[in-house]
Amino acid sequence: MRQSEQPSSALHGILLKVVSVAVFVGMSTFIKAAGQLPAGQIVFFRSFFATLPVLVFLAWHRELRTGFRTKRPFSHIARGLFGVTGMGMGFFALTRLPLPEAITLNYAQPLLVVVFGALFLGETIRVYRWSAVAVGLVGVIIVSWPKLSLLRSPGMLGDEELMGVIAALAGATVSALTMLFVRSLVQTEKTATIVLWFSLSASAAGLLTIPFGWAQLSAAQFTLLVGAGLCGGIGQILMTEAYRYADVSTVAPFEYTSLILGLVIGYAVFGDIPTVQMLSGGAIVVAAGIFIIWREQQLGLKRGAARRVAPPH
Repeated sequence: MRQSEQPSSALHGILLKVVSVAVFVGMSTFIKAAGQLPAGQIVFFRSFFATLPVLVFLAWHRELRTGFRTKRPFSHIARGLFGVTGMGMGFFALTRLPLPEAITLNYAQPLLVVVFGALFLGETIRVYRWSAVAVGLVGVIIVSWPKLSLLRSPGMLGDEELMGVIAALAGATVSALTMLFVRSLVQTEKTATIVLWFSLSASAAGLLTIPFGWAQLSAAQFTLLVGAGLCGGIGQILMTEAYRYADVSTVAPFEYTSLILGLVIGYAVFGDIPTVQMLSGGAIVVAAGIFIIWREQQLGLKRGAARRVAPPH
């Protein structure tokens, strides 16, 4: 029996995943609490300080020397350019939208990954997953419609929230495209190498936005952004470790606990009251995402069974 199939290991993996989700929600909370700062500035702090926990982790495991080693630097750079664009859009949305809505709209990313995998990688997507993607995107529309509707009453919603929704959806789209690069990189690169190259390229990209205006930070804002960066690095480590103890199909559904945490923190810290559209649309998106994960697990089991009974060549 593989380690990831043992009940104790699966529970360990699930616990690590839930903790990683909580840390990432903490990161988002810090960023939102810091106020409406330039997205490039947020990207720099999030990326640069995220490298510190990762470097400590690599040093602890005596893998620091090999952490930066790669034969595909240009693939890492391309991934970084797409990733930092999606990250910047997501951070812009986070500072303009209620926390639960920003989290929910980001759930469009795994749905779009299915679509782009079929379009650009030639992956076979059957009717069940196409249906789940369609239903999930309907949920996204339900969440975002009050902000996007041209029929909304004047003054009912500000342009800031409208721009936040547009940025969140654009960010989810770019992040989904980024995952195509990641899917290619994981075939030859270590997880730590991918994380380090991305953090460094994102930090450099963030610095390049200085001429476009960085805000003067207060001590509180500086502390919040550093905390966000550290949370990003710690969350990445915890998430990676979670997948060492349990299968992806076991752990991945617990990503959606971020919506519950977002609702609680959004209300307790920022006074965000969830709307009916947000709750109903969010429930639809979560259900569609979990169905896709379940479907992937079933297909994986069938492929494994087929390989076991296939005659040797």
